[in-house]
Amino acid sequence: MSKTKKAAMAFLAALFLSFAIVILPVSAADITSGTPTADEHAKMLIAAGVPFGVRLHTDGVIIVNLTKVGSGEGASSPARDAGLCKGDVIISIGGERVSSAKALCDIVERNGGELNITVRREGKEKTFAVKSALGADGKYKIGVLARDNAAGIGTVTFIDPETGVFAGLGHGICDGETGALVPVSYGTCEEVSLTDIIKGKKGAPGELRGYFTGKKTGKIIKNSYAGVVGALCGVPTELASAVYPAAGKGKVHSGKAKIIATVDGGGRAEYEINISSVDESSGQKNFTVEITDESLIAKTGGIVQGMSGSPIIQDGYLVGAITHVMISEPTKGYGILIENMLSQTTFSNVPAIAA
Repeated sequence: MSKTKKAAMAFLAALFLSFAIVILPVSAADITSGTPTADEHAKMLIAAGVPFGVRLHTDGVIIVNLTKVGSGEGASSPARDAGLCKGDVIISIGGERVSSAKALCDIVERNGGELNITVRREGKEKTFAVKSALGADGKYKIGVLARDNAAGIGTVTFIDPETGVFAGLGHGICDGETGALVPVSYGTCEEVSLTDIIKGKKGAPGELRGYFTGKKTGKIIKNSYAGVVGALCGVPTELASAVYPAAGKGKVHSGKAKIIATVDGGGRAEYEINISSVDESSGQKNFTVEITDESLIAKTGGIVQGMSGSPIIQDGYLVGAITHVMISEPTKGYGILIENMLSQTTFSNVPAIAA
């Protein structure tokens, strides 16, 4: 595995953590499984492989649990009784927009009585008449636990060198309680600093750990089943040479490939993998990935949380990204085709981002 000299860079990260990291710039010639093939019709993308932190603020508030109001035999669950469910997104009450969990509490406490609550469920809006009840503290409640934001660490898959648009994770950001895709009102990318690796083992997925530095490096535009899409304040110059043609249908195949990932202070590096069980008809889990690089296995135990989005290079093409780990076999996981990630990405009308 070839390496070039380390270069310090402050980089945007994408999901729920922002951080400055030291990366190892690697040229396109350094990270290939085969010789890059010229393709005048292919979209040219920077294969990033660097961690990113994301903060998402929801469009409305997500019901993560239903609770009872009051105590003893008199306790009730107004929300459940009215037909509300976990995973519903409350968007308004009596026509008043609900912008946060605090706003939800304020509106319910201020109005009391019967409330017309509009939620988004499976892409459709529904309105329920919910009769609030007095809690033990003397305040009106409807019996829900709600969440209005999410955050985490992932890996940037690619950057469009022409626009600064990037995509990462390879899978959507979902609510931990309900499993539903988090509806995004707005989101930011921030720098993160990686501090530790919890190695994966059978039955216990590992993870990359770090913290947000507080420096915003871009904006999240979209949260989709194929990952998050955003716009950077600027394209890191250290990555300018890591440009690959994006693979179209039929390019990915069983056999050897490489991923680009950042898992520790050693920076951005390449690791050997094997691809098998290719299924281009699926929307997300398009092939199976097995980590075969002993150096990565020694560091992480295989695929760990935070590596989602690590770009995969095969035959000189950017073919996809790692998305999931198999809990029973941490050296194995799944990948998504790069064209499925591109299908969720808009490269025109990108909002301007101030540095």
